[in-house]
Parts: sequence; structure tokens; C-alpha cells
Amino acid sequence: MYKPLQQSIQEAVAYIQAQSQDFQPATGIILGTGLGALAKEVEVEYEISYADIPNFPVSTVESHAGRLLLGTLAGQRVAVLQGRFHYYEGYTLPQVVLPVRVLKMLGIKQLFVSNAAGGLNPEFALADLMLIEDHINLLPTNPLIGPNLDELGPRFPDMFAPYDAGLLARARAAAEALGQGHTTRRGVYVAVPGPMLETPAEYRYLRLIGADAVGMSTVPEVIAARHLGLPVLAVSVITDLCYPGQLKPVIISEILAAAALAEPRLTALMKAVLAG
Repeated sequence: MYKPLQQSIQEAVAYIQAQSQDFQPATGIILGTGLGALAKEVEVEYEISYADIPNFPVSTVESHAGRLLLGTLAGQRVAVLQGRFHYYEGYTLPQVVLPVRVLKMLGIKQLFVSNAAGGLNPEFALADLMLIEDHINLLPTNPLIGPNLDELGPRFPDMFAPYDAGLLARARAAAEALGQGHTTRRGVYVAVPGPMLETPAEYRYLRLIGADAVGMSTVPEVIAARHLGLPVLAVSVITDLCYPGQLKPVIISEILAAAALAEPRLTALMKAVLAG
């Protein structure tokens, strides 16, 4: 039998606080597929394996380290989730977003999210960054289904602006200042269940409904964050191209290589936004 949600959160929070002497992060950061190098920039004070945290899922995907890092980045106290969870791994969406809820209870005031995504927009190039301005949820459910826990947020959270306008403006300005303006795009992210990649017809459909990039994550965490009242900044790294003329069979090693190519720019961008 599942534990009540509030109990699951409280047990995880209590364990982390006990291991970190009540460290209070201001910003939560979720690192996606192939994007774990940002963690090397963190001045780590505490490192906790997901496997040790009560009620936390365990990462099962290649390149997801499965560690919570507490420390300092760009002069700001951060909690970094080095690896995330996905619906296709067999987890429920409340399990997928449990870490976001735990970070909120630890004290974060904003959430930064990254992911690897397929580029649907023909103007995009491999290893471009895309600031997510909106999303389309094609997962078969969402993490708010079921009884609402009023301590977390309202029964019907508004999603008019799921990605914070102020953070987006800072990210755009930072990209220009860093000389990344030509490789930092803006667009709509669509979340699909996975784990299989899409067919050519499905890619055409996703582009037709207004998506610029496609992936298998992020949207559940963003929904949970907005339910909690957290401002969100999310960035996709374009790791494969999914439009006519560029579409080809996907090789996971090539996706990871594209993510590695983009990582220095993603790291610089995140640090610049954090520094404000």
C-alpha cells in the first residue's frame, strides 16, 4: 500500500535535513539526460544518493547519476537533482515529481529544469539550447490527479504562464551577453510517454500541433512546481533533429554526444541566470 503523500514528503525531507544539518537551498535544479556536468560546477557541501532517501525513486536511465547535491553555484545555495525520473520507467507521476515537492519543503524559491529533446523546428540545429516558453502535455495523466493536498497548492492551479516571464527575460539577456544568442532558441516543448522514439508521421503531427521540441520529461515536474507556486525556468538541449531532410534513426550515443557538446553553454547560461 502506498504511503500518504504528505508522509512520503515529510520522511524524505526529515532524512535530507538530518544528513545536511538543515541546509536550506534557494534554487532547485533538475539535470536531464546527458546533462550531468553542471554538477561539477557546484561547490558541494552534501551529497546524498537517491537510494538512501526515504520514498525516493531510483534513476534507471543511462547518464542519470541518481544523486542529490547540496551546495553553492554562482554564489547561490542550490539543490541539484543529478538525474530525474520518467513515466516510462514505470513510476507513477506522483513518484516522478516527489523530488520537486521535497525540494520545495527544503526551502527552494525557484526551479531550473533541463532536458535533452528532439528538435522539431527546422530552424533548430544540433546542440542548440531552447528556452521553453510553453508546453503541450501528451502524457496519459498528470501528477495532480487524485485528492488534492491543500498544503501543497490549490485544487485547480492556473497554467496560463507555466514558465516564469522574469526568468525567461533574464535567460535571454544572459544568452546575449554570453554570445549565445544565435544558438539559444525559444519554443514549445511537447512531452510524450516514451520510451520509444517517434515515427516520422508522429513527428509531423507534433510539429503540426505547435511543438518545437519533443521529449519524455519536464512537464510533470513543471506542473508540480506551478502547483507549489514555484517560478520555473526550463531549457531543452536539442540532441537530435526530427524534421524532414534531417530525420534519421536515433543512436543514443549520438544524443549523449550532442548533449555533451551543449553542456558548457548550458552551464554558463544557468550560472549567469543564477547570478542575476
